[in-house]
Amino acid sequence: MRLGGLQKCSLDDFPGKVAAVIYCQGCNLRCPYCNDQEYVVPQCFGPPLPEAEVIEAINRRKDRLEAVVVSGGEPTAQTDLPRFLRELRSLGLAVKLDTNGTHPEILHSILRDELVDFIAMDLKAPLQGYAQVVGRPVNAEDIRRSVWLLRNSGVDHEFRTTAVPGMHTVRELKMIVEMINGADCYVIQEFVSRSPLQTGLNGRPAFPRRTIEDLRPYMERRVKRFEVRTHDDAVQMPVGKRRRAPQPVAVG
Repeated sequence: MRLGGLQKCSLDDFPGKVAAVIYCQGCNLRCPYCNDQEYVVPQCFGPPLPEAEVIEAINRRKDRLEAVVVSGGEPTAQTDLPRFLRELRSLGLAVKLDTNGTHPEILHSILRDELVDFIAMDLKAPLQGYAQVVGRPVNAEDIRRSVWLLRNSGVDHEFRTTAVPGMHTVRELKMIVEMINGADCYVIQEFVSRSPLQTGLNGRPAFPRRTIEDLRPYMERRVKRFEVRTHDDAVQMPVGKRRRAPQPVAVG
């Protein structure tokens, strides 16, 4: 496995569990809003971490951990991922996988062999507009198959979208949730313009939180659970001051 980073403790990456997070190097997509260039763009990669050292570091801390998350980059772009997940599973921790869903054949083998306890799959856009949002050609049937696999897996899972003003509309967010109608959970994540791959997005505000919250009734009718994940580093869209109503002029 090509591993680029290890976060020794996270309270945010595995719902309800204290987890270590392993970041894989390499991704087959180029989402303009991605803030993880060091795991996506080869020119930005640091020296790879030896796999044995990563596993040993987690093993030393496993009495303080409940889980381990394999993220990226895109883990399923690496064909030895199932073998790596088996090694992590042998540590006695719960295992979560983050994926973009573009490699359903790898996802199928992971689910078949019960190598994970939780999967989070990113849904970037409605299927007909996927390539424009992710910056690379994508087989829409691969995304559709990965959604089907997760929904029918019996494994805890969530689908999630990072909502970016100018790249997504409220109508498109509704179209995405229609793709997963009946799923366990759909999450809309707040866009953070810290160091996006496309520099033109640097500093762009996130969707107004009220706009996303207004979608809640629509979303909750289609999935078992709907969540909005905000981020302290997200730039909030300025709200214009209301003009004061003219005061009546006293007569007489």
